[in-house]
Amino acid sequence: MDDMTSAYSVKHSTPLSSLINEFHLEVLYAPENMDEVLVYTDDVNRPALQLAGFYDYFDPSRIQMIGLVETSYLQQLSPEKRLESFERLLSQPIPALIVTRGITPFDECVEMARKYGITLLSTQEQTSYAMSAMIASLKVSLAPRITRHGVLVEVYGEGILMLGDSGVGKSETAIELIKRGHRLIADDAVEIKRVSAKSLVGSAPELLRHYIELRGIGVVDVRRIFGMGAIKPTEKIDLVIHVEQWKDKAIYDRLGLEELTTSILGVDIPSLTIPVKPGRNLAVIIEVAAMNNRHKKLGYNAAKEFTDRIQQHFEAASAKQALEEEKQREKETKAQ
Repeated sequence: MDDMTSAYSVKHSTPLSSLINEFHLEVLYAPENMDEVLVYTDDVNRPALQLAGFYDYFDPSRIQMIGLVETSYLQQLSPEKRLESFERLLSQPIPALIVTRGITPFDECVEMARKYGITLLSTQEQTSYAMSAMIASLKVSLAPRITRHGVLVEVYGEGILMLGDSGVGKSETAIELIKRGHRLIADDAVEIKRVSAKSLVGSAPELLRHYIELRGIGVVDVRRIFGMGAIKPTEKIDLVIHVEQWKDKAIYDRLGLEELTTSILGVDIPSLTIPVKPGRNLAVIIEVAAMNNRHKKLGYNAAKEFTDRIQQHFEAASAKQALEEEKQREKETKAQ
Protein backbone atom coordinates (compact mmCIF):
# COMPACT_ATOMS: atom_id res chain seq x y z
CA MET A 1 0.00 0.00 0.00
CA ASP A 2 1.53 3.38 -1.01
CA ASP A 3 1.60 6.56 1.08
CA MET A 4 -1.44 8.07 -0.55
CA THR A 5 -3.62 4.98 -0.26
CA SER A 6 -2.75 4.35 3.39
CA ALA A 7 -3.28 8.01 4.29
CA TYR A 8 -6.71 8.21 2.71
CA SER A 9 -7.80 4.92 4.25
CA VAL A 10 -7.57 6.46 7.74
CA LYS A 11 -10.54 8.62 8.65
CA HIS A 12 -9.40 11.48 10.85
CA SER A 13 -11.61 13.45 13.21
CA THR A 14 -11.57 16.52 15.42
CA PRO A 15 -13.58 17.12 18.60
CA LEU A 16 -16.50 19.50 18.30
CA SER A 17 -15.35 21.10 21.55
CA SER A 18 -12.08 22.21 19.92
CA LEU A 19 -14.04 24.09 17.23
CA ILE A 20 -16.19 25.71 19.91
CA ASN A 21 -13.04 26.96 21.67
CA GLU A 22 -11.29 28.00 18.46
CA PHE A 23 -14.16 30.11 17.14
CA HIS A 24 -15.50 31.23 20.54
CA LEU A 25 -18.94 29.81 19.82
CA GLU A 26 -21.70 30.31 22.35
CA VAL A 27 -23.33 27.08 23.49
CA LEU A 28 -27.11 27.51 23.45
CA TYR A 29 -27.81 23.86 24.18
CA ALA A 30 -25.32 21.14 25.07
CA PRO A 31 -26.36 17.50 25.27
CA GLU A 32 -24.65 15.27 27.81
CA ASN A 33 -22.36 13.73 25.20
CA MET A 34 -21.24 17.02 23.62
CA ASP A 35 -17.59 16.48 24.66
CA GLU A 36 -17.66 13.12 22.86
CA VAL A 37 -18.98 14.49 19.54
CA LEU A 38 -16.43 14.19 16.73
CA VAL A 39 -16.43 15.94 13.34
CA TYR A 40 -15.28 13.80 10.39
CA THR A 41 -16.10 16.02 7.39
CA ASP A 42 -14.17 19.13 6.33
CA ASP A 43 -17.25 20.90 5.00
CA VAL A 44 -20.12 22.95 6.41
CA ASN A 45 -23.66 22.95 5.02
CA ARG A 46 -26.38 25.62 4.92
CA PRO A 47 -29.59 23.53 5.02
CA ALA A 48 -31.72 25.69 2.73
CA LEU A 49 -33.25 22.88 0.67
CA GLN A 50 -33.44 20.62 3.69
CA LEU A 51 -35.58 23.14 5.58
CA ALA A 52 -37.94 22.99 2.61
CA GLY A 53 -38.06 19.19 2.88
CA PHE A 54 -35.55 18.06 0.20
CA TYR A 55 -33.07 15.55 1.70
CA ASP A 56 -31.70 13.78 -1.36
CA TYR A 57 -27.88 13.65 -1.18
CA PHE A 58 -27.92 15.16 2.32
CA ASP A 59 -24.73 14.41 4.29
CA PRO A 60 -25.52 14.24 8.02
CA SER A 61 -21.82 14.19 8.95
CA ARG A 62 -21.50 17.91 8.12
CA ILE A 63 -21.95 20.73 10.59
CA GLN A 64 -25.10 22.68 9.70
CA MET A 65 -25.20 26.49 9.71
CA ILE A 66 -28.26 28.75 9.59
CA GLY A 67 -28.03 32.42 8.68
CA LEU A 68 -30.23 35.34 7.70
CA VAL A 69 -31.63 33.73 4.53
CA GLU A 70 -32.74 30.56 6.28
CA THR A 71 -34.18 32.54 9.19
CA SER A 72 -36.17 34.77 6.82
CA TYR A 73 -37.64 31.69 5.15
CA LEU A 74 -38.54 30.05 8.46
CA GLN A 75 -40.27 33.20 9.69
CA GLN A 76 -42.79 32.83 6.86
CA LEU A 77 -43.82 29.38 8.09
CA SER A 78 -46.45 28.66 10.70
CA PRO A 79 -45.17 27.35 14.06
CA GLU A 80 -46.40 23.88 13.14
CA LYS A 81 -44.58 23.84 9.77
CA ARG A 82 -41.48 25.29 11.42
CA LEU A 83 -41.54 22.52 14.02
CA GLU A 84 -41.81 19.89 11.27
CA SER A 85 -38.94 21.48 9.39
CA PHE A 86 -36.62 21.50 12.41
CA GLU A 87 -37.66 17.97 13.37
CA ARG A 88 -36.68 16.67 9.92
CA LEU A 89 -33.32 18.41 10.20
CA LEU A 90 -32.42 17.72 13.82
CA SER A 91 -33.54 14.10 13.76
CA GLN A 92 -30.52 13.58 11.50
CA PRO A 93 -27.27 12.63 13.35
CA ILE A 94 -25.56 15.96 12.59
CA PRO A 95 -22.59 17.07 14.75
CA ALA A 96 -24.07 20.50 15.54
CA LEU A 97 -26.29 23.32 14.32
CA ILE A 98 -24.79 26.83 14.34
CA VAL A 99 -26.89 29.99 14.19
CA THR A 100 -24.92 32.95 12.82
CA ARG A 101 -25.13 36.78 13.10
CA GLY A 102 -26.19 36.46 16.76
CA ILE A 103 -29.73 35.57 15.64
CA THR A 104 -31.92 34.19 18.42
CA PRO A 105 -32.94 30.65 17.42
CA PHE A 106 -36.60 29.76 17.07
CA ASP A 107 -38.26 28.04 20.01
CA GLU A 108 -39.04 25.13 17.72
CA CYS A 109 -35.32 24.81 16.94
CA VAL A 110 -34.36 24.66 20.63
CA GLU A 111 -37.17 22.18 21.33
CA MET A 112 -36.03 19.77 18.61
CA ALA A 113 -32.36 20.14 19.58
CA ARG A 114 -33.25 19.04 23.10
CA LYS A 115 -35.45 16.21 21.82
CA TYR A 116 -32.76 14.69 19.58
CA GLY A 117 -29.67 15.67 21.61
CA ILE A 118 -28.11 17.94 18.95
CA THR A 119 -25.63 20.62 20.05
CA LEU A 120 -26.96 24.12 19.32
CA LEU A 121 -24.37 26.88 18.92
CA SER A 122 -24.31 30.58 18.09
CA THR A 123 -21.81 33.06 16.63
CA GLN A 124 -21.88 36.80 16.00
CA GLU A 125 -20.02 36.41 12.69
CA GLN A 126 -21.63 36.66 9.27
CA THR A 127 -22.58 33.33 7.74
CA SER A 128 -20.18 33.39 4.76
CA TYR A 129 -17.21 34.37 6.94
CA ALA A 130 -18.04 31.80 9.63
CA MET A 131 -18.39 29.06 6.99
CA SER A 132 -15.15 29.82 5.16
CA ALA A 133 -13.15 30.13 8.39
CA MET A 134 -14.52 26.88 9.79
CA ILE A 135 -13.98 24.98 6.52
CA ALA A 136 -10.37 26.21 6.39
CA SER A 137 -9.81 25.04 9.96
CA LEU A 138 -11.43 21.66 9.32
CA LYS A 139 -9.35 21.08 6.18
CA VAL A 140 -6.20 21.41 8.28
CA SER A 141 -7.52 19.34 11.20
CA LEU A 142 -8.90 16.55 9.00
CA ALA A 143 -6.26 16.65 6.26
CA PRO A 144 -4.85 13.30 5.01
CA ARG A 145 -1.51 12.74 6.69
CA ILE A 146 1.48 10.43 6.91
CA THR A 147 4.66 10.31 8.98
CA ARG A 148 7.99 10.21 7.18
CA HIS A 149 11.44 9.52 8.62
CA GLY A 150 13.40 12.68 7.92
CA VAL A 151 14.20 16.23 8.97
CA LEU A 152 12.21 19.36 8.16
CA VAL A 153 13.86 22.78 8.35
CA GLU A 154 13.04 26.28 7.17
CA VAL A 155 15.84 27.81 5.11
CA TYR A 156 15.38 31.34 3.73
CA GLY A 157 11.62 30.91 4.00
CA GLU A 158 11.64 27.60 2.12
CA GLY A 159 10.48 24.40 3.79
CA ILE A 160 13.17 21.79 3.12
CA LEU A 161 12.38 18.13 3.82
CA MET A 162 15.55 16.02 4.06
CA LEU A 163 15.07 12.31 3.48
CA GLY A 164 17.67 9.58 3.65
CA ASP A 165 18.97 6.56 5.51
CA SER A 166 19.74 6.77 9.22
CA GLY A 167 23.26 7.99 9.92
CA VAL A 168 23.70 9.85 6.64
CA GLY A 169 23.99 13.20 8.48
CA LYS A 170 20.53 14.79 8.32
CA SER A 171 20.39 15.82 11.98
CA GLU A 172 23.97 17.14 11.98
CA THR A 173 23.12 19.22 8.91
CA ALA A 174 20.01 20.54 10.66
CA ILE A 175 22.13 21.68 13.64
CA GLU A 176 24.55 23.47 11.29
CA LEU A 177 21.61 25.20 9.57
CA ILE A 178 20.18 26.27 12.95
CA LYS A 179 23.56 27.77 13.90
CA ARG A 180 23.46 29.69 10.62
CA GLY A 181 20.13 31.30 11.58
CA HIS A 182 17.59 28.90 10.06
CA ARG A 183 14.83 27.07 11.94
CA LEU A 184 13.97 23.50 12.88
CA ILE A 185 10.47 22.13 12.47
CA ALA A 186 10.96 18.39 13.00
CA ASP A 187 13.74 15.84 13.43
CA ASP A 188 13.56 12.08 12.93
CA ALA A 189 9.76 11.93 12.38
CA VAL A 190 7.89 14.46 10.25
CA GLU A 191 4.08 14.52 10.26
CA ILE A 192 2.94 15.63 6.80
CA LYS A 193 -0.58 16.88 6.05
CA ARG A 194 -2.12 17.57 2.66
CA VAL A 195 -3.94 20.84 3.30
CA SER A 196 -4.87 21.51 -0.33
CA ALA A 197 -4.51 19.96 -3.78
CA LYS A 198 -1.04 21.50 -4.14
CA SER A 199 0.21 22.06 -0.59
CA LEU A 200 1.82 19.91 2.09
CA VAL A 201 2.50 21.12 5.61
CA GLY A 202 4.93 19.39 7.96
CA SER A 203 5.19 19.42 11.74
CA ALA A 204 6.76 17.40 14.55
CA PRO A 205 4.91 14.87 16.71
CA GLU A 206 4.12 16.39 20.10
CA LEU A 207 6.46 13.98 21.89
CA LEU A 208 9.48 14.86 19.70
CA ARG A 209 8.82 18.59 19.22
CA HIS A 210 11.91 20.84 19.63
CA TYR A 211 14.23 17.84 20.19
CA ILE A 212 17.00 16.64 17.92
CA GLU A 213 19.20 13.53 18.19
CA LEU A 214 22.94 13.72 17.56
CA ARG A 215 24.88 10.49 17.53
CA GLY A 216 27.62 10.59 20.16
CA ILE A 217 25.90 13.37 22.12
CA GLY A 218 22.31 12.20 22.46
CA VAL A 219 19.07 14.15 22.49
CA VAL A 220 19.27 17.93 22.79
CA ASP A 221 16.54 20.55 23.24
CA VAL A 222 16.97 23.02 20.36
CA ARG A 223 14.56 25.52 21.91
CA ARG A 224 16.57 25.78 25.14
CA ILE A 225 20.05 25.73 23.59
CA PHE A 226 19.47 28.03 20.60
CA GLY A 227 16.38 29.96 21.72
CA MET A 228 12.79 30.31 20.52
CA GLY A 229 13.95 31.83 17.23
CA ALA A 230 15.51 28.50 16.22
CA ILE A 231 12.22 26.58 16.05
CA LYS A 232 8.94 26.75 14.19
CA PRO A 233 5.82 24.61 14.78
CA THR A 234 4.81 24.02 11.15
CA GLU A 235 6.07 24.80 7.66
CA LYS A 236 4.93 24.26 4.09
CA ILE A 237 7.12 21.74 2.24
CA ASP A 238 8.64 23.47 -0.81
CA LEU A 239 11.55 21.14 -1.64
CA VAL A 240 12.46 17.52 -0.92
CA ILE A 241 16.17 16.69 -0.72
CA HIS A 242 17.22 13.05 -0.81
CA VAL A 243 20.54 12.73 1.02
CA GLU A 244 22.64 9.68 0.19
CA GLN A 245 26.22 8.45 0.49
CA TRP A 246 28.36 9.30 -2.54
CA LYS A 247 28.48 6.49 -5.08
CA ASP A 248 31.44 6.63 -7.44
CA LYS A 249 29.62 4.94 -10.31
CA ALA A 250 26.39 6.91 -9.90
CA ILE A 251 25.51 9.68 -12.36
CA TYR A 252 24.43 12.90 -10.66
CA ASP A 253 22.77 15.88 -12.32
CA ARG A 254 25.43 18.56 -12.88
CA LEU A 255 23.38 21.20 -14.66
CA GLY A 256 20.06 21.05 -12.82
CA LEU A 257 17.95 20.84 -15.97
CA GLU A 258 16.00 17.81 -14.78
CA GLU A 259 12.75 18.86 -13.09
CA LEU A 260 12.47 15.93 -10.70
CA THR A 261 9.63 15.60 -8.18
CA THR A 262 8.73 13.42 -5.21
CA SER A 263 5.09 12.46 -4.77
CA ILE A 264 3.78 12.63 -1.21
CA LEU A 265 0.04 12.18 -0.59
CA GLY A 266 -0.55 12.74 -4.29
CA VAL A 267 1.24 16.10 -4.35
CA ASP A 268 4.36 16.41 -6.53
CA ILE A 269 7.08 18.37 -4.71
CA PRO A 270 10.30 19.49 -6.47
CA SER A 271 13.16 17.26 -5.35
CA LEU A 272 16.92 16.90 -5.54
CA THR A 273 19.38 14.12 -4.75
CA ILE A 274 22.50 15.33 -2.96
CA PRO A 275 25.39 12.89 -2.48
CA VAL A 276 27.44 13.19 0.71
CA LYS A 277 31.16 12.56 1.12
CA PRO A 278 33.95 14.03 3.28
CA GLY A 279 34.70 17.63 2.35
CA ARG A 280 31.19 18.55 1.19
CA ASN A 281 29.47 21.17 3.35
CA LEU A 282 25.90 19.90 3.19
CA ALA A 283 24.46 22.86 5.11
CA VAL A 284 25.83 25.35 2.57
CA ILE A 285 24.62 23.19 -0.32
CA ILE A 286 21.11 23.14 1.15
CA GLU A 287 21.15 26.91 1.59
CA VAL A 288 22.01 27.31 -2.10
CA ALA A 289 19.35 24.74 -3.05
CA ALA A 290 16.73 26.68 -1.07
CA MET A 291 17.63 29.99 -2.73
CA ASN A 292 17.73 28.36 -6.18
CA ASN A 293 14.31 26.77 -5.62
CA ARG A 294 12.96 30.17 -4.60
CA HIS A 295 14.33 31.71 -7.79
CA LYS A 296 12.68 28.99 -9.87
CA LYS A 297 9.31 29.75 -8.28
CA LEU A 298 9.83 33.41 -9.20
CA GLY A 299 10.50 32.44 -12.82
CA TYR A 300 14.30 32.40 -12.95
CA ASN A 301 16.13 29.18 -13.83
CA ALA A 302 19.92 29.47 -13.78
CA ALA A 303 20.45 26.09 -15.47
CA LYS A 304 18.16 27.02 -18.35
CA GLU A 305 19.84 30.41 -18.74
CA PHE A 306 23.25 28.73 -18.76
CA THR A 307 22.27 26.20 -21.43
CA ASP A 308 20.62 28.96 -23.48
CA ARG A 309 23.87 30.95 -23.38
CA ILE A 310 25.84 27.88 -24.49
CA GLN A 311 23.35 27.27 -27.28
CA GLN A 312 23.59 30.90 -28.41
CA HIS A 313 27.39 30.65 -28.31
CA PHE A 314 27.41 27.58 -30.54
CA GLU A 315 24.83 29.08 -32.89
CA ALA A 316 26.91 32.26 -33.18
CA ALA A 317 30.09 30.24 -33.77
CA SER A 318 28.31 28.09 -36.35
CA ALA A 319 26.97 31.17 -38.14
CA LYS A 320 30.42 32.77 -38.13
CA GLN A 321 31.97 29.61 -39.56
CA ALA A 322 29.29 29.40 -42.24
CA LEU A 323 29.92 33.04 -43.17
CA GLU A 324 33.68 32.46 -43.44
CA GLU A 325 33.10 29.38 -45.61
CA GLU A 326 30.79 31.40 -47.85
CA LYS A 327 33.44 34.11 -48.24
CA GLN A 328 36.06 31.48 -49.02
CA ARG A 329 33.88 30.00 -51.76
CA GLU A 330 33.32 33.47 -53.23
CA LYS A 331 37.12 34.04 -53.34
CA GLU A 332 37.66 30.70 -55.06
CA THR A 333 34.93 31.48 -57.59
CA LYS A 334 36.51 34.86 -58.43
CA ALA A 335 39.95 33.26 -58.71
CA GLN A 336 38.61 30.83 -61.31
